[in-house]
Amino acid sequence: MADPTRPARIWYQSFVHPTEQAPYIERLQALLDACSSPGMKFEVHGLDPPDHLFHPLTEFRCAAQTIRNALQAERAGYDVFVIGHFQEPGLLEIRGSLDIPVVGLGEANFLAGMSMGRRLGLVTIDPIFIDWHERQIGSHGFRERVAGVRAIHVDLPGFMQAFTDEAAYARVRTDFVDQVRPLVAEGAEVILPAGGLPMLLFARECPFVIDAALVLNGIVVVAKAAEMALSLHRLTGSVVSRRGTYAKAAAACVEEYLGRLW
Repeated sequence: MADPTRPARIWYQSFVHPTEQAPYIERLQALLDACSSPGMKFEVHGLDPPDHLFHPLTEFRCAAQTIRNALQAERAGYDVFVIGHFQEPGLLEIRGSLDIPVVGLGEANFLAGMSMGRRLGLVTIDPIFIDWHERQIGSHGFRERVAGVRAIHVDLPGFMQAFTDEAAYARVRTDFVDQVRPLVAEGAEVILPAGGLPMLLFARECPFVIDAALVLNGIVVVAKAAEMALSLHRLTGSVVSRRGTYAKAAAACVEEYLGRLW
């Protein structure tokens, strides 16, 4: 079991470019620094190429990159690996390969949201992800607790502008609220912004409430989920069940993967 007195290093895997979206990375790092507990250090890492072409093939490519990064992070001594992308591609494979806690942005927010309200609603960053989230909801077994999934229409430059321009922020916020209201009408009590970009953008609103429905601050949620997972690991020695879903990959399987060019 790891020494509980040493500072913890938490790898936070963002899916944006580390230099082209450096202002976003810096804002994300600042929020994680502000909400982290003593002895917990989050380190944000981007992807190159980033997740910028919205398609399942891009998500698959990002999953391959993220799996490699996760394997290397554990070998470099990190204590937790966070998949900071709501779709969390690669979560199954990473949990089945690492002996440190692995936390997914989407799953952590689903679980937190279901402790705050009976039914959830998702607002994603692009209509193309609606089907992806529907499958994600089913794979996690949350279908009966989700009222629906809707999407705003904001591209990456639009999000970047909204962080610094109040008029742009107001436009994104209005679009978001317009998508939330039909979900509330369908019974949603808690709203999940399904993406790191809107989560970080709306973190300024504390709390963020629309028609009495609570909008989760998803970055803080996943940060605290990561800290809890590490605390449980240090106190109990457990990470995940190896009974079936997350059966441990053999060392040869891991080495074969790392030996390939992805």
